[in-house]
Parts: sequence; C-alpha cells; structure tokens
Amino acid sequence: MRGRAGRELGAAIDLDGADREGQAGEEIGEEVAGRARGGGGADAKQAAPGDAVDGGELAALDAGQGGEVHGVQLEEIAGSGDRIGGWLADGVRTRISAVRPQPGGAGFDEQAAVVQGPQDMANHRDREGVAMLAEEDVDAAVTAARSALPGWRATSGHVRARHLYALARQVQRHARLLAVLESLDNGKPIRESRDIDVPLVARHLYHHAGWAQLMDREFPGMVPVGVVGQIIPWNFPLLMLAWKIAPALAAGNTIVLKPARYTSVTAVALAELVQRAGFPPGVLNLVTGDGATGELIVSHPGIDKIAFTGSTEVGRHIRRITAGTGKRLSLELGGKSPFIVFEDADLDSVVEGVVDAIWFNQGQVCCAGSRMLVQESIADDLLARLRRRMETLRVGDPLDKAIDLGAIVSPGQLDRITALTDQARADGASIWQPSWAGDLPSGCFFPPTLVTDAGPAAVIAQVEVFGPVIVAMTFRTRDEAVALANNTIYGLAASVWSERLGMAIDVAQAVKAGTVWINGSNLFDAAAGFGGYRESGFGREGGREGLVEYLKPAWQEAPEPTAGKAKPRPSGNGRDHLVSAALPPLDRTAKLFIAGKQVRPDSGYSRVVSGWSGDSVGEVGEGN
Repeated sequence: MRGRAGRELGAAIDLDGADREGQAGEEIGEEVAGRARGGGGADAKQAAPGDAVDGGELAALDAGQGGEVHGVQLEEIAGSGDRIGGWLADGVRTRISAVRPQPGGAGFDEQAAVVQGPQDMANHRDREGVAMLAEEDVDAAVTAARSALPGWRATSGHVRARHLYALARQVQRHARLLAVLESLDNGKPIRESRDIDVPLVARHLYHHAGWAQLMDREFPGMVPVGVVGQIIPWNFPLLMLAWKIAPALAAGNTIVLKPARYTSVTAVALAELVQRAGFPPGVLNLVTGDGATGELIVSHPGIDKIAFTGSTEVGRHIRRITAGTGKRLSLELGGKSPFIVFEDADLDSVVEGVVDAIWFNQGQVCCAGSRMLVQESIADDLLARLRRRMETLRVGDPLDKAIDLGAIVSPGQLDRITALTDQARADGASIWQPSWAGDLPSGCFFPPTLVTDAGPAAVIAQVEVFGPVIVAMTFRTRDEAVALANNTIYGLAASVWSERLGMAIDVAQAVKAGTVWINGSNLFDAAAGFGGYRESGFGREGGREGLVEYLKPAWQEAPEPTAGKAKPRPSGNGRDHLVSAALPPLDRTAKLFIAGKQVRPDSGYSRVVSGWSGDSVGEVGEGN
C-alpha cells in the first residue's frame, strides 16, 4: 500500500524553480525536479461528493478563519530520497490518509481510508486529501489518551523535559523539510516558514522542556487537567501545533489533536518526529478530518479540556457545546487589531511595520494590524510612502525565496476577501492597489490593498477580512485614537508607534487588547503569554500563564485507587533523574568533520544512519 500510494502521489507533485527553497540539486536534492505550474488544466479533478459537511457552523469546526479551506497543491515529484522528495513519495498518502491510535494506546496505525479531493490553493488543482475519521476513530484516540494519562502524569518532570528536548532537536534537524512542507501545505512564503515558524516551534518546545522540570516547585498543589482536545487553524499549522502541545505535555496531560482539514501535512510529519523522540504511545494522538471530526472531539465526554484557535463564529459555537459539561475551555479567536501612528513616529519604520503587520502570511493572521489609525497631520505623507512601498512588494510562488506574499489558503477565502473589498468600494471607500495588481500569477493570489475614505462603522473597518487588506483612518487627538482603537468587538492585539515612550505606554494601557506592541508588530516569544479579550476569546498561549491553562488544583481531583499505580516522583529539585527507574536516552547529535575540522551542517536536513540489522542507530546532519 505504501509503495503504491507513493507512486500515485509521485505523479502529482512538483517542487521546481531556480531560486525556490528546497530546489532540485541544491537544497532538496537531485531526486526533486520540475516546475510548479498554474491553472487547473483539463485533467483537474472535481471535489469528491460529500466533500463539504452540512451543518453551517459545525462544518467550520476544522478551525478555519472564515470560508472553506484548501491545502496547497503538491504537483509533481520524481524519484525518491531521504529528504523532501523521499518523505512525500514514500507513502505520504498513507501517512495522511489515517493516523489512527491503535487499541490500548499502542501507537499509530497507518491505514488506508476514504480520502477527499480538496482543491489546490495556489492553482486550483486537486490533490489527495486527508481521511475523514469517524466517531469510532475519535473514540479510539480518546481511549488511547486516557489509557496513557496515568503513566505520563506520573513521570518525573525531568523525563518529560527529555522528551520535549528530543522533539525540539528533531525539529531542528529536519528544519528545512518542515519549512518546505509548511509552505507547500499552506501557501505562505518559504522565508516565513524557514525563518519564523520553524524556529519558533523549536523555541516553544525548548522553553516548555524547561518548565516541565519546574512544575512542582512553581505550581505547588496543581495537577494536570487530564485529556486535552486541541483544534488548530490553517494559517500557522505547525506553529499553532507547537503552541498547543508543548505546555500540555510539559504539564503532564495527554492530547487528542485535530489539525485543520487542508493543512494536515506538517502535523503528520511532526507526529512522526514525536515517535522518533520516544514519547510513550497514546500521549499524543492525531486525528484528521473536517468540522464533523472537530465536533466529535468537542462533545466527547472523555475530554477534560478543549483548546481552540480559529474564528470567532466557531468559538461561539464551541462555547455553546461545552456549556454545562464541566470541560475547561480556552479560545484564541479573531481580531481587528489597530495600528496607531502618532505624528512623532519614525515614518520609515512605520511603513516597514505595516508590511510586517498586515502582509505577513498574506494578512491571514488573527492579530494582523488591519486598521491603521494615523494622526491627521502626517496622514498624507505616510500614505504616500506606504503606496511607494507597496509597489515594491512581490506576490508569487510560495517556494520562491524572493517573494513577499504567497498564496491565499483557498478559493473560498479568496472569494471572501474579494467580496469584502468590492463591498467597501460599493460603500464609497477608495481602494488602492499597486500598478501590477492586474498581472498576478494564475491561482489564489490577492494583491496588497489599501482602503481609505472608510468610516469607523464601515463593514471593511469592523469585519475581520483575514487577507492582505488594510484600512486607513485618521485621528486628531490621543483620546480620539484610543476611542477608535477600541471601537471593535475584538480585543486581541494592537500596535502603537511614537517616539514618546511615556505617551505610547499610556495609550497601550488604554487600548483594550490582550497584547500591545510599541514600535513593532507581530513579535512573539514562548515566554510571553498571548491571548485576547471580548470576542477575541479568553485564556493564554505561552509563558507561565499559558501553563496554567493546563493545570487544576489538586483538590478538584477525584480520588482514584492507588493500588498498582506508579508513585509520582518529584520534579522540581533538579536531581530527580538520579532516582528515575527508566530514563529516555539523552538526545545527542553526531559531529560533522570536514578536513579534520568540526563544522556545523548547513542544509537543514538530517540523514538517518542504519545499523547492519536495518534499525536506526542515529542521525547526522547533511552539508549543503
């Protein structure tokens, strides 16, 4: 099955391009060749019957941020190998079709399953989809997580830290593979996947590996929540996965996680790295599917907590489902973040800040600075500078290292962005796009767009577009700026730009947002909690406050029989490894020597070294 699936997919994937990340010969290897082609073509398949799930809000439970979601096209691949080509060609369809926990939490069982036909987000072509797992699959995943919970929570913090540390090292060893898969799957520029997403994934895992050893000391009287159901969105598939699993595992919980329907590739890849890192079976359980699968997780009686990142509409629906069930809940939802610019700000820095705020990941960011509030005295100057900068932005192939904006995640999301922009024009707003906006590549691309002459109550100024569209409005005084910034149902993030630090801090305290950046935007770190207020949800991700979401007071724990159960070991004194009966091995990296000199591998790939029996004995980094 694996070989046949690999050959079938091998005819449908292409990774070429002279300056594309992971190209043939330079970074991916000689096994990968060809060029990504636009257009559906006569042979493009139609979506399979039943691809959409009836039920409105329930169908959106796959953590979409509005509209249907579709994965990126993987077009053509030739040959096989140990890197991107080999991973995709060697049974990726089997990997993605079903990652089912075996009965009793014995691990993952790759099985053939019904696959759907999602369209390509870059060129409207279909590719193999993920399995739509049924109720019995979710039940099996929850059972596996419940069975693994007593052993995992009883392990020492040092042991859990070793596992998380090993997983972080696996991510770093296979950084280029994960970056290319993420851009293929989601459509974001490879520069963002390579330089932002994957490093932050490793950072979160390392950070929470440290917290795992400090749980007893820093959180006395607290215990793990239990089995956690997590649902992540399509805009940051790999990073959101790390945000969710790292604190939950560090605190001693077990997990049932569902990635977004059409961005499941990197989640499956990371699940394989979890196995390599030696995590016990059943600790992390991955289920794939659509909104119906998400509803099964949310409503399952064996789940103790739900952690969801996605749209506000779906968040409301989850809140209704979980009300009265006793399940803990944390929601990280949408936003319409203000980007406030005062007259004393450095305008050149502001322009680059706007690029980072709204055109990062094509504007498909919950905390995107989509409302620019500019002091009236500098508005004309700033908008002129911004238009000049927009002319220099490049939209194109996500694997092209020189582009600024990649593809919109799906045709449905592209239609939503287009409809909201057209409505703004019909409402009397002025729409400005670069002169090259009419020459976009074929596929799901949308140019950077500046909207002016729109009132604070306009739809375009109130609704989360979730695309590369920014609305510019003016203010005269500090109080007016704060009033405009808070004129929204959301409260996720904000950005304040001023050379007067005292005034900037004063405004930051007055703005109702969970995160406020001063003279910056979209700055994240694992040690800093992130989350919103009002319609942007509640709860925090990251930092100490993020760990609290996965703990509860010990007095809330129902008494359980203790016969035959392992006694929890202390995890806060730094010496608990001395009394651990079975420690996982330390993760070690083989050294690379060239001409007798130790050097650092620079390719972002690792090669598995096998012993005489065929079993893996280690990994070594590959040079470029």
